[in-house]
Amino acid sequence: MRDPSIRLLDTSGIKISHFEDRRLIALTSDPEIQILFVRAWDIPEFVYNGIAELGITGLDVVREANYDVELLLNLNFGKAKLVVAVPEDSDIKKFEDIPENSKIATQFPRITKEFFEKKGKKVRIVKVSGATEISPHIGVSDLIADLKSTGTTLRMNGLREIDEILETSAYLIANKNAVMEKKSKIEEIILALKSVIYAEGKKLIMMNVPRDVLEEIKQIIPGMAGPTISEVAADMPMVAVNAVVNENEVYQIITKAKKIGARDILVLPIERIVP
Repeated sequence: MRDPSIRLLDTSGIKISHFEDRRLIALTSDPEIQILFVRAWDIPEFVYNGIAELGITGLDVVREANYDVELLLNLNFGKAKLVVAVPEDSDIKKFEDIPENSKIATQFPRITKEFFEKKGKKVRIVKVSGATEISPHIGVSDLIADLKSTGTTLRMNGLREIDEILETSAYLIANKNAVMEKKSKIEEIILALKSVIYAEGKKLIMMNVPRDVLEEIKQIIPGMAGPTISEVAADMPMVAVNAVVNENEVYQIITKAKKIGARDILVLPIERIVP
């Protein structure tokens, strides 16, 4: 998660200075903020013990570590699912088919145990530290609980998903005392990060439109809170229309707007949106 975390911080204005791959501590453009680089699995403990006031790690790691930290913000990257999977040739077709006392290999014993207990299924948890996918094929387990992003790794290892335990992504977490003691600074950081996250997948579209087709244009570019309309100094009645739209809708909007009569259409990137 290091690289997307650095990109997010950098875009939000918290720029890391004098960063080198082997360094564990780095300064930033904000003299009140330093960055500590540690393993994702260590971050909940570091934050809980106050070694760091804030941390970025996966929700799966936070849930598994089970430290009493504050979940502040879903950072919207590192998305995956913790799933139950079995070998392709297994007789287990669905969760209900899992025999009692089956062995399940996982790096997430706490989450997995709670999941099976809630469903009333007794299994034996086999904790592994890596290469979970191979466990059923070498007799270590009957099935596994592991992270899946695209499903490619499961397929490559002859496994298929039969149930989902947890959806996860990167989260900003906080020490609970720090949330109270450094409330103002933490809120400032959250706002900076949110402004970047909200801008992801958004574009600013601008166009000049004949006044008599304005209502039609409004129907195709409602924007986040409706388009902004302003007068245009021109020989014919024209208005300028600006709106923030989803990136994947831009080409359709341009095509429709052009047919209606819009012209001078501009599409601009958006770095931040402050909610």
